[in-house]
Amino acid sequence: MRIQVGYVTRYEYDTPAKLIVQVLRMTPRGHEGQHVLSWRVETDADVRLVAGEDALGNTTHALSLAGPVKRLVTRVTGEVETWDTGGVVEGAVERFPPMVYLRDTPLTRTDAALRDFAEGATSAASGLLPRLHALLAAVKQEMAFETERTDAGTSAAEAFELRHGVCQDLAHIFIGCARSLGAPARYVSGHLARSEGQIDQEASHAWAEAYVEDLGWVGFDPTNGICPTDRYVRVAVGLDYLGAAPVRGSRYGGSGEHMDVKLRVAPSGR
Repeated sequence: MRIQVGYVTRYEYDTPAKLIVQVLRMTPRGHEGQHVLSWRVETDADVRLVAGEDALGNTTHALSLAGPVKRLVTRVTGEVETWDTGGVVEGAVERFPPMVYLRDTPLTRTDAALRDFAEGATSAASGLLPRLHALLAAVKQEMAFETERTDAGTSAAEAFELRHGVCQDLAHIFIGCARSLGAPARYVSGHLARSEGQIDQEASHAWAEAYVEDLGWVGFDPTNGICPTDRYVRVAVGLDYLGAAPVRGSRYGGSGEHMDVKLRVAPSGR
């Protein structure tokens, strides 16, 4: 499948900022499940985007913009050809051994309730891969997708207590539970060409990958209860959301920051 992505992120400030520093993780890399046909990242400011990669191998663009800055707009356009690999990720850039992804973070750390949930949901399955599929189904069933109940700082344990969250929260819950079962797991940010045809979307998508011996990294999307298909565009990975967020940065001075995201994801020709 060929998927086109159009992504606009707009920051505006009531009082202009003196300096803005950002790192963008908006550019996918190719692997055996996807080939990047074209991709462009640009801003409306007179600033150089410095391309590079982070410690995990994600493609990055860094910028530093001196003020006064009243507005900063970043635009991404691209096209990716994808194949359905049954969720298995092969040929991706790997900078560290899988065991690194057993490390907890504040956003993915489990409590007793989450560990009990993971064990109960998977106890009837035999073998790691069946246990991960059982966990996928359990998170999908247990958690209700609902916006505005959580934010970027909500941990897996907090979202699980609410039984509500967005794709970021469900990915964090799956990751924390998978790690508690002994499986290295990581966060994935990317895009989803939705099967119901919704092209205009409010935000990028998120899911998880877990490492299975003799198979490799396998994707699991607890929001939809499936392994990623050719409708998914994989962009960046991290130990949690903070390591794979499309935009991370800071500003000096200014006040009243407002962010608006417009995203279009569609099969080519639509």
